[in-house]
Amino acid sequence: MTRSQHFFHFPDMLINDRTFFVTGGASGLGLAVVEELLQHGANVVIIDLKEKPLDLKVLTNTNRVLYVIADVTSEEGIKEAIKAGVNKFGNTIGGLVNSGGIGSVDMTVASNGKPADLETFKSVVDVNLVGTFNVSRLVASEMIRQMPDEDGERGVIIHLSSIASEDGEMGQAAYSASKGGITGMTLPMARDLARFGIRVLSVAPGACETPMASRLPEKAVQFIIRKIGFPKRLGKPKEVASLIIHMIQNSYMNATQVRIDGGARL
Repeated sequence: MTRSQHFFHFPDMLINDRTFFVTGGASGLGLAVVEELLQHGANVVIIDLKEKPLDLKVLTNTNRVLYVIADVTSEEGIKEAIKAGVNKFGNTIGGLVNSGGIGSVDMTVASNGKPADLETFKSVVDVNLVGTFNVSRLVASEMIRQMPDEDGERGVIIHLSSIASEDGEMGQAAYSASKGGITGMTLPMARDLARFGIRVLSVAPGACETPMASRLPEKAVQFIIRKIGFPKRLGKPKEVASLIIHMIQNSYMNATQVRIDGGARL
């Protein structure tokens, strides 16, 4: 009997005892994904630029978690992070979740006539889009070395995009462009990696209760909530993480983006 016939009876078989790399895993949506993966029996390599947070509870699980400080845009840094993960957990890579990213608010031209800062635009695109591609190509290169399962699958790559990829607000040119790029490369990347049995998906969350959202003025938060269909609130990181877990488990999901936004249209 194939894995698909057992799917509902053994939902954790693509996660349990397998290794997942999570960029931006020290906070926000990335941390929620790490927590869910651990609950499903995974080993997790957190890749983040932050100094190792001593108060991060998941780090107490030393047998299942490895914390690596690395820049997603650095080829050598990410290669070293992958090597460290393989050395600790073995070549049992189940997937990658690209949640590392930054945001900015900068009008193309301000009311006083000042143009947007070009370096800020480049930085956002470099971290969010180029960084996502960099980590994906390097993890995929390692993933293809391992044996596939009985259905020919070697793993899954999931990108964190945003509804801003389609519904960008004023001042979000850089952020929307970077997330739009992530959305746009999901299908061709899935086509590139299909021959190796690697699936590629992206998730487009709406506004969620994350550190990034906490920096917004209350007036801005209420403005966003008014544009949400139902429920009238910000999304919870666990809700996004639960969707990602399902995408890992469901082998027939590939080459597409899924919105999770309460029906918001910004």
